[in-house]
Amino acid sequence: MLRLLRAMGLLVLLLMAHAAAAQNLRLVADAWPPFTDVNLLNNGLATDLVSTALSRAGYTTQYEQVPWARALNGVGEGRYDVLVNAWFNEDRTRVGQFSGEYLLNRIRFLKRKHSDIEYDSVQKLHGRTIAVVRGYAYSAAFDDDLQLRKVPALDFDMALRMLAAGRVELTLEDEYVARFNLSRESPEIRDSVEFLPNSLSENSLHILVSLRNPNHQQIVADFDREIAAMKADGSYAQLLKLHGL
Repeated sequence: MLRLLRAMGLLVLLLMAHAAAAQNLRLVADAWPPFTDVNLLNNGLATDLVSTALSRAGYTTQYEQVPWARALNGVGEGRYDVLVNAWFNEDRTRVGQFSGEYLLNRIRFLKRKHSDIEYDSVQKLHGRTIAVVRGYAYSAAFDDDLQLRKVPALDFDMALRMLAAGRVELTLEDEYVARFNLSRESPEIRDSVEFLPNSLSENSLHILVSLRNPNHQQIVADFDREIAAMKADGSYAQLLKLHGL
């Protein structure tokens, strides 16, 4: 009898250890400020939202930052449990399960203040000079339109300065990225530009949970529930404010 009790006790301990291990999730992303970056507060806005929601659901997390291809491959191979910053792509459903939307990426145009430029279609911008980052994909309609006068820039910071100096009439970027970069610019540049009201394109941001994790469905359900709760209780908005957004 004593031997049976000892065996049962050992089994309980093993099950508890397994359950505890299952609660620790390995998060991964590439560097994409202000969303994911080890040099930012709590590893960036997206990482903070994701880790907070998962913590509220009872999970512990560890974050690692690697190049995008390595992050996605790692999720597919089960070396990571959660890819923090994923746009929906049908091919990716073969390696992971997507959560619901927890952030919205909106590509928006910026112009100089007091400019009379308006935007409601790409065609309306024909003839306008637009600073674009080399190699960046904005949207199919924009990228394939040969009648747009695109002026290449090395990065968004350069495009922003070109706009402020009057060398181009417009530039464009994800709204959160643009606001993050503007917060680090001089007041002269920051106060000289503004967003046009309409978005060029919108992409919902999700976590992608590895199918190699046997609890992937539960993790997604827990995450979606807690993101909804955070939006309802105001903690979601507080995190955006904490990150200056």
